[in-house]
Amino acid sequence: MKNKFLMNRREFLWESLYTTGAITAAFSARPSLLPQGTTSQPRPLDAGTLAKFVDHLPIPEVLKPDGFRPSPLDSNVKVPYYRLPMRPAEMKLHRDLKPTRFWGFNSTLPGPTIEARSGQGVLVEWVNELPASHLFPVDHNLEGAGADKPLVRAVVHLHGSRVPAESDGYPENWFVPGKSSVCFYPNQQDAAALWYHDHAMGINRLNIYAGLFGLFLIRDAFEDGLGLPAGKFEIPLVLCDRLFDQEGQFLYPVSPDPKHLWVPEVFGDAVLVNGKISPYCEVEPRPYRLRVLNSANGRFFHLAFANQLEFQQIGSDQGLLAAPVTMKLLTLAPGERADLIVDFSKNRGENIELRSDHLTALQFRVAGNTSVAAAAVPKTLRTEQRTPESEAIKTRELLLEETVDAADNPTLMLLNRTRWMAPVTENPALGSTEIWSLINGTEDSHPIHLHLVRFQVLDRRNFYVMNYLRKRELKFTGPPVPPDANEMGWKDTVRAEAGMVTRIIVRFDGYVGRYVWHCHILEHEDNEMMRPFDVVAAR
Repeated sequence: MKNKFLMNRREFLWESLYTTGAITAAFSARPSLLPQGTTSQPRPLDAGTLAKFVDHLPIPEVLKPDGFRPSPLDSNVKVPYYRLPMRPAEMKLHRDLKPTRFWGFNSTLPGPTIEARSGQGVLVEWVNELPASHLFPVDHNLEGAGADKPLVRAVVHLHGSRVPAESDGYPENWFVPGKSSVCFYPNQQDAAALWYHDHAMGINRLNIYAGLFGLFLIRDAFEDGLGLPAGKFEIPLVLCDRLFDQEGQFLYPVSPDPKHLWVPEVFGDAVLVNGKISPYCEVEPRPYRLRVLNSANGRFFHLAFANQLEFQQIGSDQGLLAAPVTMKLLTLAPGERADLIVDFSKNRGENIELRSDHLTALQFRVAGNTSVAAAAVPKTLRTEQRTPESEAIKTRELLLEETVDAADNPTLMLLNRTRWMAPVTENPALGSTEIWSLINGTEDSHPIHLHLVRFQVLDRRNFYVMNYLRKRELKFTGPPVPPDANEMGWKDTVRAEAGMVTRIIVRFDGYVGRYVWHCHILEHEDNEMMRPFDVVAAR
């Protein structure tokens, strides 16, 4: 589906503040924009005043195992074991800023990359070595974040993984500083770019904003045989946005109401790539493979090269597409990933900017030497296996809705008009296939993520919103719109567009147990836009 509007409604409002300079005034009028335990009012930094392309793009280290341990599946088989601590740290995110305090896995931002082979399991011990106080204010009104809960809690979810429920990072299974949790990841899935991040109930948005995320790459022999750019020619790009104060520290905005601190979205005016603000990357005049992740709280990145350079998308959330898709603009919602091939062969000696709307993410500096011959991208990447609708044994209509106050400010985000603590209403049988119709009754796009499974996008269709909200009668106002070519592969996160019904077809393979589905705008997820579902044994 072609995006007619590149921004969400509220995202547009925030961007208007940035471009007019009104953001500083808006923040100055909010006395509650205070980090936890502070009494002075921070002044926001205008990130647009920072020099661009003065820091080299860092590449997250690939983590080495701390040893080998018996596999939970077979004690005679040893699997890699990683111990990954979450710690407070500080690092210069820009040449002209003071070191920024953050929380990171292995004290880095983003965390180190874990690489695994398809079919070969790994054990990861996630260790909470964080302090007792949070970097940001905690809203105790949110479900799971009450005043009776510790301020600092964590639990890690491997986004996109097919894992037993006990290793999935259920939001209520958090652990406090001084504790750890060992998770087993079987990796019984195709090669793909997954990512790990905090998933603690009620403070997930704060923990990820603080820096608790990193890449997890699964590789397999089939992908190895395609001859794609590898080694130094494969570059991970972990994107997020942040606000900073005058001291170069992360600034997380809160509501003017000191009793209800939650805000519906957070958009920063600085784009971080691999932990640096608008860095540069030196490349050779040849094809590169870019593994792109949107790890932002709420920003949808709309990525394009300033010189309109074409690129090819070869994979999405759950691995390779059937064939490369040539494009000039890539939209990535929070949680989505894209596998890209960019050929710089015809750009010797050029500096090329990668942008998202008016924000600059990264500059590629192409060397002036003669390009090195590289293998062409295969015209066919893998056999496409579309799931026929006839396989679905059930269709669920699931409403996405928000409650607003008299000033049209969101106060509550819901899935199917049901709060987190209500009884489970989605209980698919293991091995069954269902169609989920995501009915978006709001004015914003919501990236919906299902744990455990992968799925395919069927179509989107406009509907009469008010009629459905009042009568629960679904009346369409236009024909079905097929997904874009780069959405035709396996997904685990889908953009449910405003005023549309987005249909996905899901086979619930893997394991029985309790998992969750939610909006991946983290502020929404933390305020009830998340629900558990149970995969039950087939009868």
